[in-house]
Amino acid sequence: MAKAHALAAALLLVMSVSLSALGGVHGVCGMSNDEFKLCQPAAAVNNPTDSPSADCCAALGKANLSCICRYKGNAGIWLRKYHIDAKRALALPGKCGLTVPNNCS
Repeated sequence: MAKAHALAAALLLVMSVSLSALGGVHGVCGMSNDEFKLCQPAAAVNNPTDSPSADCCAALGKANLSCICRYKGNAGIWLRKYHIDAKRALALPGKCGLTVPNNCS
């Protein structure tokens, strides 16, 4: 559970940083801004989708999750800034059937 929470927080930080960057081609940890945007609706505070889209899961599946986990300690401000619900974000890796890397504990 702690690993999944850390991964979710890291994912949200990276997603938020990527969303704030210019253009859709820049990205972090193997995901472009556009790919991070695919996951935002499933973790939104207001009117979230019930589950991540297949495209979101596909993007997460090819991302470097160990890289994303390096951002895990810095996500709080980004969660508020981009109106991301931490509990919903926490559920993304599991809903996508992903294995949480060891460095997310």
